[in-house]
Amino acid sequence: MAVGTGLATAKAFRNLTPADPFRLLRERVNRLFEDGLITFAPQDYESLPLSSWSPACDVYETEKEIVVKADLPEVKKENIQVTIDQNVLTIRGERKFEEENKGKNYHRVERNYGEFMRSFTLPAFLDLTQINAEFTEGMLRVAIPKREAAKPKQVEIKTN
Repeated sequence: MAVGTGLATAKAFRNLTPADPFRLLRERVNRLFEDGLITFAPQDYESLPLSSWSPACDVYETEKEIVVKADLPEVKKENIQVTIDQNVLTIRGERKFEEENKGKNYHRVERNYGEFMRSFTLPAFLDLTQINAEFTEGMLRVAIPKREAAKPKQVEIKTN
C-alpha cells in the first residue's frame, strides 16, 4: 500500500480542517457594527465615575416615541439624574447600602450598591425638547417623542 505524498496529500488534509463553530456568530456581530445598529456614545470618560453596577434597561419604540425603562429598586428619586447631551441619553445615580444594617451578621450580599451609569445614543428623529421622565416603584421610565415628520403616515393611493 503506497502512502500519498506531495500536493495531493496536502489538499486532502486541507479539506479535513475542522469548521470554525464561532464563524457565523463572529460574522453576525461584525455585521451589527458595520450596519450601525450598535453605536457607542461619545463620552468624556475622565469626568465619569466608575460604575459599581449597571441597572437592567429596556428600550423600545412605539409609533409616537422611544421609551427607556430602567430597573432601579431601592434607589431614591433624588439620587437619579437623567441628562441628554449631543443626542446621548445618560441615566446615572447611586444606590446606597442601608447604614442601619451594617452591624448585622450578613451571610451573603449579592445586590450591588454604589454609583451606576447607562448611556444610550438616540436617533436624530426625536424631539429632545419634549422628554418626559417618571419614577414609580423603582422603575424609571424616560419617554422621548418622535418629531411629527418621523411619525408614520398613511399615504392615499389615487386612481386615474
